[in-house]
Amino acid sequence: MTSSIACDASDATPNPDKAALRLALLAARRAIAADNRSEWDRELGRRVLAWAAAWRQALPDGVLGVYWPIRGEPDLRPVYAELAASGVALALPVVVGNDSPLRFLAWTPGENMDKDSFGVAVPASNVSAKPSALLVPCVGFNCRKLRLGYGGGFYDRTLALAPRPQAIGIAYSCGLAEFDGDPHDIALDAIITEAGGP
Repeated sequence: MTSSIACDASDATPNPDKAALRLALLAARRAIAADNRSEWDRELGRRVLAWAAAWRQALPDGVLGVYWPIRGEPDLRPVYAELAASGVALALPVVVGNDSPLRFLAWTPGENMDKDSFGVAVPASNVSAKPSALLVPCVGFNCRKLRLGYGGGFYDRTLALAPRPQAIGIAYSCGLAEFDGDPHDIALDAIITEAGGP
């Protein structure tokens, strides 16, 4: 899939400094009212389920890499449970080194979890998985489907591997911003927000 949300650059937040932009976008995400966040997460969930239905038709045995929500990221855990119940194999990312791509571990909602060195929940089991598609959380994103994350480069290194998994950005629409990409940035295949997506 190559579709993305409609992009009107006049609505994007201009800021050439990625560090400052990241802080501003994180503050905007924290400021989302709880009722809005719940409603947006439900709408994001509906859109992810619709995307996943089409993805499964093309790749019925594919493994879907998901994420555990941190720092106000959209919470899709109810969607993960629904996907798993319908037979989708899921995997969660684990950081293995500062300059390494992410490793993915097979995961089923409800199983025992540990915490990694960043305090993020990871599967207690140690069963490696190779996702064919990833749901990638975004702090921000631009009209060229470039993602602004936390600055560690983990997803960029992961997407640089061959074969490259399909990468679907997950964000709130308030994360749309103007910024230039760096040479190591890899564009996402699509971005789903509460306002639009594939």
